[in-house]
Amino acid sequence: MPTPRAAVVILAGGSGSRVGADVNKVLLPLGPLPVLLHSLRTAVLVSGVHRLVVVVRPEDRDDVAAAVQPHLGEHDLWVVDGGARRHDSEWQAIRALRSDIEAGELDVVAIHDAARPLASPSLFGDIIAAAAEHGGAIPVVPMPGLLCRGQGPLPRDVVAVQTPQAFRADDLLASYLRADADGFTGTDTASCLERYADVQIAAVPSSAGNLKVTFPEDVALAEGLLRRV
Repeated sequence: MPTPRAAVVILAGGSGSRVGADVNKVLLPLGPLPVLLHSLRTAVLVSGVHRLVVVVRPEDRDDVAAAVQPHLGEHDLWVVDGGARRHDSEWQAIRALRSDIEAGELDVVAIHDAARPLASPSLFGDIIAAAAEHGGAIPVVPMPGLLCRGQGPLPRDVVAVQTPQAFRADDLLASYLRADADGFTGTDTASCLERYADVQIAAVPSSAGNLKVTFPEDVALAEGLLRRV
């Protein structure tokens, strides 16, 4: 099977409030680089990725562009203003890619949270390949030992869903066009595809190391994991 032609969308429209910062948390240092740079530098290592899109708050556009561009060399980067909700930001990115998708230049689009800076090139590659084969793919991690209030332990097969999530580009565009017409807002990319597209979404094993930087202690944990890598 030939390597899928892919775009990677990095959602970087959050804030730094819960992590205790007065700037967007994706601009905080993680090792020698800002948090956002780790995902971008990983994405450019993945075979078949030839389009990078970063979605930001309008007020962060200049700061993000200044922070990342010196580190990407010749790689082209599109910086897109996001919306009020996650779904809106995803739709802004898909609209930016629409002409490439309609021209058949992209097979797969992967959407990733910039706040997950430690996703590996192999995870991106596995997710993109599974999406090309099945229609969609999401990374999952088992969550053993969880309790449901008043009901005891949850089933052993309960999993946590992470990003990147990837989907065939034409199904993704068609689903978001229908969602836009209906006024539907999904909780994540997969929820929109599940509603509007007849695709199989494959679960790809991931690990707890693909953590999300949300609170101050997450920054220290991510730094420790980065040193180990």
